[in-house]
Parts: sequence; structure tokens; C-alpha cells
Amino acid sequence: MDTIKEEIKKRIDIVTYIGGFVALKKAGRNFKGNCPFHKEKTPSFVVSPDRQIWHCFGACGDGGDVITFLMKWENLSYGEAIKEFAGELGIEINTTASDVSSKLRERIIAVNSAAIQFFHYLLVQSSVGKHAREYLKDRGTRDEIIKKFELGYAPSSWDSLTRFLTAKTFSPKELIDSGLSIQSDRGSVYDRFRGRLMFPLKDARGTPIGFSGRILEGDAKGAKYVNTPETLVYHKRETLYGIHIAKEGIKNQKAAILVEGEFDMITPYQSGIDNIVAIKGSAVTKEQLMLIKRYTSRVYLALDADAAGAEAIKRGIEEAENLEFELGVIVFKEGKDPDEAVRKDPISFKKAISQPVPVYDYIIDYYQKKFPGEDAFSKKNIGESVSPFLAYIKNPIVESYYVRKIATLLGVDEMSVRQLMRRQKARKTATSRLFTKTTSATKEDRYDRMQRHLLSLLLQSDSKQSILTKITSIISPGAFSFPAYKQIYELMIHNQELFTQKDSYIGLILDKAESELKNLIDELYLFASVDSEMEMGSFEKIAFEIREYSLKDELKKLLALPQSDETEVRLTQVNHELKELEKTGGKIYNT
Repeated sequence: MDTIKEEIKKRIDIVTYIGGFVALKKAGRNFKGNCPFHKEKTPSFVVSPDRQIWHCFGACGDGGDVITFLMKWENLSYGEAIKEFAGELGIEINTTASDVSSKLRERIIAVNSAAIQFFHYLLVQSSVGKHAREYLKDRGTRDEIIKKFELGYAPSSWDSLTRFLTAKTFSPKELIDSGLSIQSDRGSVYDRFRGRLMFPLKDARGTPIGFSGRILEGDAKGAKYVNTPETLVYHKRETLYGIHIAKEGIKNQKAAILVEGEFDMITPYQSGIDNIVAIKGSAVTKEQLMLIKRYTSRVYLALDADAAGAEAIKRGIEEAENLEFELGVIVFKEGKDPDEAVRKDPISFKKAISQPVPVYDYIIDYYQKKFPGEDAFSKKNIGESVSPFLAYIKNPIVESYYVRKIATLLGVDEMSVRQLMRRQKARKTATSRLFTKTTSATKEDRYDRMQRHLLSLLLQSDSKQSILTKITSIISPGAFSFPAYKQIYELMIHNQELFTQKDSYIGLILDKAESELKNLIDELYLFASVDSEMEMGSFEKIAFEIREYSLKDELKKLLALPQSDETEVRLTQVNHELKELEKTGGKIYNT
């Protein structure tokens, strides 16, 4: 596997690859952008073309190579990511060299595939599925759609699927791990899905990851839908029904239509709307939007025409703004949901799709209808309801447009609207502080950052020899507070002959480093690209500040020691050195 890994990294340029998922900008030798794995306003995600690595210096702190990026992006095991790249590049691999997690995932996928065949056969060919076939016929679902989406039927019997899969050599544990079977308190294993129309759930590559089972109308009481529970391969927040079929349509149409249920996706698709997918759950999630981001930056929400649908739209706005989506709402006049709207009047629904309402116009209209009065209190309610959504807007032009629009609507000046928005932002910030740890930078934090920044600049610089000559006259290795930083500084001092070699310096210094330092050197190499606060600082200024912090740190330790002649002598020396720093201008920053 290691040989294959190196071959993959050799053939794939990490900047080009990750740049397909994340907007990257040049930052010195490296590239940086907003981390795709957590919310952030200031870019902390750095990619190195020299080292072919990435690292997040923000909340998640993750990093790695192109393979670990794919693993995290698509929630894959190491073996699955290797296979994905190997398949694209035409590299042959030994399939037996998989880890335990990968083998378990493969078995769950295999059991899901077998279950699809079982359910589909019962629906289209067995007398057991007659009722379900008639149900689909009444809804107008055509045979080719049933085949394309591999719809199926789970019989009402207690354990028919379990017995079928067990006969195919799947163990009871694998059936339980896949979510297809349940184990009773007495130890017996039985089917999770019984008497339901079955919708296979697949990821973007068409891998079967789970099921959604819908009760047939007129049948016995029970939940309308039963879904596969969270498993090793199925995660509701990351799943979009029909994405494997609709992704090409989304790319071609340069927009994705999001609906709530499986039939809300299938019925419009049958009518020629091929860029449509269904969310799993009651709200649009960040993970679902990240999946769509691979294909488009434009999303239209066509959720149920009720209060719950409106709430789902409102909840999706903040996530969409954070990921810089152009968000619209499809307002259909016929039917309670897209499925019913298409069956009643497909032409009207297609017209609605061609004329999506910008999401903030939808929000304003929604609250105008909710508070229709012309009195001051109705206007107040509209303003207070709309302003939290306007506060999400990132683009200043879009923000100004809607501030002006809502001010005109309410008959007030724009300053009043902006005051409401500021109040909402302040309230949100105050609330978040109640639940998050304070992260204000202390002097110790800055001392650490200055050391990291200096080493990072040194590792990246093209003038290492002259710079090192200057800063070694200011600080010794002892000025570094962490042993690892001290070791890296000493490593560079003792291997200055590497500066003149034509090969990549970072690669050469890593060859000289102890194994426990290698990951830290890689991380430090990227750090200066994201630490924009210190970009203006010269090497000398940074070195002087590190020296000052080092002396003050030593002073604090000396004062804590019992009095002795030796301690007093060193106290005098440290105080003298600090005064000299002030005289010579070495004291650059206020402390």
C-alpha cells in the first residue's frame, strides 16, 4: 500500500486536486483558503505544493496529504481512498491489503447490494409485491423509473430478508451492523423493514449505503418512513437521495434543486427535471451542501409548502451563506409538496423552477404575510423577524440591496435596519460566548506564535543563510520555550550546508530530522502562510520579541526561586539585558 500511496501522490498535484473543492489563493510558497471542514471567516487552511501536504491551523487542526483529504471529504477509510485514486489513475492494487474497517465497510455495502436485489425482485416480479406495484401505478410512477431507482418492496413477514441474506453467507452481525436487521432482547434477529416500499440510498459514486422504507397508504399504523440507522457507511447528515443519478444534471444545469422526500425527487425527475435531489432529515445540513458544492454553487429549495418547510428553508440560509451559495426558493402554487405539484400541473411546476425567488425576497414576503398590518407594531415584527437573516449576508452589495429594500418596505431609514442587524449579531456573539471557551490571545500564546512564525519563515525563505546569520546574533536556541522548537532551530544552524544545494531544502532538512520532529516541521513549513497578523514583521523584529519574551520568562522563574548569590547575579544580568533591549530599539511590541 505504501508504494501505491507514493505513486498516487506523485501523479496527483495536491494544489490542483484540493483546488477543485476549495477556493485557494497564493500565499508565499503555499496556497490558503477557508477550511472546508469547519466554519471560519479567516482562511486557516494551507496547502503546500512543495511538500504535497495540507494543514488547517483553525478549529479542526487536521492535516495530511491528498489521500487523507479525500478520506475526510468523503468519509472514506484509508483503503477506500487508495482504491478510489487507484481506479482513477489505472493503478493495480492488492485488494487483500485492506484494513479491518475497510473490510467491514465492504461487507455492509455487499449486504446492501444483495438487499436491493431482494426488494426489487419482490416488487417487480413477485405476487407479494402486487399491492406495492398497484400503488406505484396509481401514483403514475413508470416502469423505467422503478428500474432506474431500483425501487423495491419489503414483505410484511417477520424475517424473510434476514433468512435470505443469511443463506447468502452474511452473518447476523453483518445484518445488524448494516441496519437491515434488529436483534431482540431474546437474541433473535428479524427484519427492520416490513410491509414497506423501499428506496435504496446511495452516495455520489452509486455505492449502496442504506434504505428508506415508506409505508403504503391504507396499510397498518406505523411511522410513514423508516430509515437505516447511522452505520459505518450511512450518515443521514451527509446523504442526498438521488445524488448519484442527478449529479450530471446538476453540473449541466449549474444548479441543484433540493426537496424533502424521495417521491418529491422521483416524480419531478420522471418529468424531465434531472438536477434534483432530496435531503435526508428535516433540515438542510452543512454536509449536504458541501456535497452539492462539488457540482455547483447555486441551490434552489423546493421544500413542502407548509410551516415546517418554511422553517427548513430558514435554517438552511446560514449554512448556505457560510459556503457562499447563491440560494433561491421555488414557490409552487399547486400541491402541498413537489411530488403533488408535478402530478397536478407539471408545466406550472417547471415554470416555478425557471423563476426561483431569491431567498431573502422569500423571507421578506413570508413575514409580510405573517404580519400583514400597516401599524407600527406589525412593521416592528417584520423588521425584527427579517433582520436576523439579513445579518447572515456576507456580500456587502447584496446586504446593501436588502437593507434598502426592507427600509423602504417599513418606511424607515436604512440606519434603523442596520441597528437591528447589529443587535442580532451582538446577541448571536454573546450567546456563542456562553458555550465556547474564551480564545483571547495571552502573552504566552503570542510567545508561542512568534516562535512558530520565525521557524516557518526560515523554512520557507530563499535567503536562509543571510537571515540565519542575522537572527543567531539576536537569539540563541535557548530562547525557544519548547524543546522541539529549539531542536529544529539547532538543526538548521548545524546543517547550513544544505542551504546551497539545488534539491528542495524542506526535503533535505526532513531527512536530517529525528522522526518525532518530522510532522512538526511539515506543520511549521505551512504556518506563516496563514498567520497573516505577523506577515509585516521582519525577521529581526520577530527575533527581538522572542528574546524579550525569553528573558521575561526567565525573570519570572528566577523570582520564584529561593534567594541565593547565584540567583541574584542572574537576576541582575537579565534585568540589564532587558534594559539594553529597550535602549537599542529591540523592544518593538508593548507587553
